[in-house]
Amino acid sequence: MVRKILTYPDPELKKRSLPVTVITDKTRELVRDMAETMYDAPGVGLAAPQIGVHQRIVVIDVSCKDESPELIVAINPEIVHAEGEAYEEEGCLSVPKFSANVRRHARVVVKMLNLEGEEVVIRADDLLAIAFQHEIDHLDGVLFIDHLSPLKKGIFRKRYQRAQEEAKEQLR
Repeated sequence: MVRKILTYPDPELKKRSLPVTVITDKTRELVRDMAETMYDAPGVGLAAPQIGVHQRIVVIDVSCKDESPELIVAINPEIVHAEGEAYEEEGCLSVPKFSANVRRHARVVVKMLNLEGEEVVIRADDLLAIAFQHEIDHLDGVLFIDHLSPLKKGIFRKRYQRAQEEAKEQLR
């Protein structure tokens, strides 16, 4: 089932998520819904808090559109090693119609559980490394715009406020 994605400035996006202690059928259903929502949006990642569920679960798929999907389900993901530097443009399903360059690590090692409850370690670089960092930030109540300089945050707020006002005008 495709779920509604919360958008900035919804206060639910700023809440820290709790670890998953037991993987149940309800967890599996949530993951299915998250994947469906991410693909429908379309996006390359989605964290549970983006649909109002404060559990440490993310789904990611950075495969190209002409490739077979390669869904990664990460439960309780944790970055255990990070190195290098990347400065790439990011967007977010919870901050529609806005993107900005964000400084991240170029390579990360992520420890997590899969849907079977097995511990998995993934070494990621490039887009996958950035996606992991972006989605894990969501689990901690951090949006990519929180990484921007004060000047860029100010620009974002002005553009966002203008877009909100334009949307209200169209509804009238």
